[in-house]
Amino acid sequence: MTALRNIIDRCLSAVCCFLFAAMVIIGTYQIITRYVFNSPSTISEELLTYSFTWMSLLISAYVFGKRDHMRVAFLADKLTGTPKKLLDAGIEALTVVVSAIVFFYGGLTIMALTMSQKTASLGISMGTVYTVVPITGALICIYGVMNIIDIMNGVDRKKLAAEGKGEA
Repeated sequence: MTALRNIIDRCLSAVCCFLFAAMVIIGTYQIITRYVFNSPSTISEELLTYSFTWMSLLISAYVFGKRDHMRVAFLADKLTGTPKKLLDAGIEALTVVVSAIVFFYGGLTIMALTMSQKTASLGISMGTVYTVVPITGALICIYGVMNIIDIMNGVDRKKLAAEGKGEA
């Protein structure tokens, strides 16, 4: 399971790094065409918008996998032992359910509905743009199941990362 997590982590980090680098290059191009040549590029603006959306959603899945997302901890920090494990596993299970329904199922639905619509500048299908939504949902579900297994086995990803023991 750790090997699978590491593969997904590395792939997600690589994709997000690529998207960020592409955004920097495209953004620089957009600034130069707009302010130096006084000829704004609508294609670059659309590419930036979709790249930012993809990167944001994919990095959110990565953060869920690391269990590093924001949370309200006033109750969870007061619990220890089995009650804490059950609460953490319950939160992960709820996240998996919501992700499966909203991101995965909802994403597949919105993809199907928008396959015939084309983007304004790029001319690609909006359904293609929306593919990131079910991908993110599937990744969050996979990470959620792995996190539940880790919680039930007493594996603390944050502690492992702090101690430098493996990829966490």
